[in-house]
Amino acid sequence: MCVLVVDDSATIRKVSATALQRAGYSVYTCADGIEAMRWMTQTGTVPTLLFLDVVMPKMDGFEVARRIHTRFPSLPIVFISRRNGMMDRLKARLAGGKAFLVKPVLTEDYLKVVKQYVKDAGHEHPPSLPDLHG
Repeated sequence: MCVLVVDDSATIRKVSATALQRAGYSVYTCADGIEAMRWMTQTGTVPTLLFLDVVMPKMDGFEVARRIHTRFPSLPIVFISRRNGMMDRLKARLAGGKAFLVKPVLTEDYLKVVKQYVKDAGHEHPPSLPDLHG
């Protein structure tokens, strides 16, 4: 199974990817939503689960989610944000989000969400790639 982590923080991308890879998942990371959409289009890869930051440069996570959700409505999207307000959670739900995690996200929380939303954990997927912004 393939997990895509989209966050403008290199530290968050590294920490989340390391935790998920240690648990046996293939993980791809992107620094912003435009890069993520481009990666999905160019590679033809649709991740099994998408972790998506809310506040990012170029395009916020809500808009990225709306665009991705339109093309791939069954893709579970999990928002991650420092914001924990009712409006942010509502916007996330309206954009197609299945869950909302508040930063700093604990390793256990990433793993719990993956187990909750991924039913095909044994399916073969391409090997992990490094962070596209190394």
